[in-house]
Amino acid sequence: MYGRYGEQVAFFVVYIQEAHTTDGWQVPDNEREGVVYEQPKRAEVREAVAQACAVGLKLSIPTLIDEMTNEVDRAYAALPDRLYLIDTEGRVAYRSGPGPMGFKPQELEAAIKGLVDSG
Repeated sequence: MYGRYGEQVAFFVVYIQEAHTTDGWQVPDNEREGVVYEQPKRAEVREAVAQACAVGLKLSIPTLIDEMTNEVDRAYAALPDRLYLIDTEGRVAYRSGPGPMGFKPQELEAAIKGLVDSG
């Protein structure tokens, strides 16, 4: 999707607070994969964890990092993960359900196609 529409649509991953931390709700999959972090309490630690995430997932999409006050997370109800499409007027053109069950890239792609084709 990024490869198909990256010239027409700005794509970003926004790294928010950790959902599965060692000092919160850790999940066995994370432990098996060595993804074990406390909830970062300082911006530079959040940046380091976000970098490890981007490298570990081999992300090619630019990654932005939410502030320590979690403004983006709260404004977009981002936890645990969501897909959003924001139109050129700054309005939400598509919002997925919460992940992982609501994480439906094919719906996002259809919304992108509709927006690109109409504009």
